Amino acid sequence: MVHTEIMDATQKNEMKIMKRIPVVLCFDDKLLMPAGVCINSLLMHAHENTFYHIFILHDSDCVFPQAGYLDLLSSVYPNCAIEYRCVGPEFKEAFQVRGITQATYYRLLIPDIVTGYDKLMYHDVDVIFRTDLSHVFEQTDLTDSYLAGVVAPSFMDLEMQSYIKGLGLNPVAYVLAGNIIMNVKKMRDDGVVHLFRKMVSESSYRYQDMDILNLVCRGSIKYLPPTFCGTIEMFKLKAHRVETAVYTQQDLDQLDVDGIVHYNGPKPWKEWCPNLDIWWEYYRKSPFYDSRYYFDFYMNKGREQDSMSFKNRLKLLVNYFYHRNR
Repeated sequence: MVHTEIMDATQKNEMKIMKRIPVVLCFDDKLLMPAGVCINSLLMHAHENTFYHIFILHDSDCVFPQAGYLDLLSSVYPNCAIEYRCVGPEFKEAFQVRGITQATYYRLLIPDIVTGYDKLMYHDVDVIFRTDLSHVFEQTDLTDSYLAGVVAPSFMDLEMQSYIKGLGLNPVAYVLAGNIIMNVKKMRDDGVVHLFRKMVSESSYRYQDMDILNLVCRGSIKYLPPTFCGTIEMFKLKAHRVETAVYTQQDLDQLDVDGIVHYNGPKPWKEWCPNLDIWWEYYRKSPFYDSRYYFDFYMNKGREQDSMSFKNRLKLLVNYFYHRNR
């Protein structure tokens, strides 16, 4: 009887870490603090039996792997492991635009660099997680697909429609690259990384890795609800009760409850933007919280508004009403 009770206890402990989910992020020293807040939000919502195996891809110039900044997370959360993988100088000469560095291309190397799994998740670090991700990871069947992602709201913009069609792609089938689930086994088997590398070296795409992912993986993509990559544009649709052929109102309502918040435009740790309050709430709850940084940010932003010239205030108002009415 005692033996049986011991076995039961052992089995229960094994069940607690049964859901082992690999997560990959790519960033450099400049995004270390936002990355820490991002990862902390992921771990805050992990269920008792969810274990996140986190891989961080970085270039050879980064110093944060040795500095131990993210070690705080492992000491706070026992349900994670963090590994660093150096990409080296690859993509250093690759096309860069809008201030986005070569680190954005690192996700294209994931199948070759993170080899211990057949399926994994990739996430940008300018996001906040608000729920456990084990369900969506386990329920997304990628047997015959390279990846799963959320359709980009660019299908609603005429200029973006034209650009995507110019690539030979369908605007309502073009997915965001910031939060995706990847079938890395199929990608390895089909030599997809070789195609990624070739396209990076030969072309200058406006949306870099996102264009390349959609071009190479077209016809082999599954679509996830907006809860997996909630951009500013999607939150606007939710706020104004706009339903589209791609996102239902039910999807958008759920996004507002616990969806991933993706700051794909202005960054809340730098400037005012929609959902800024959500990011700062999670910053305050993280082990990286600095009360001086928090206080100075709000004081400085207040002074910026007060010291604006009449001309700049007028521009701000015109811009606000223009975007509100689009």
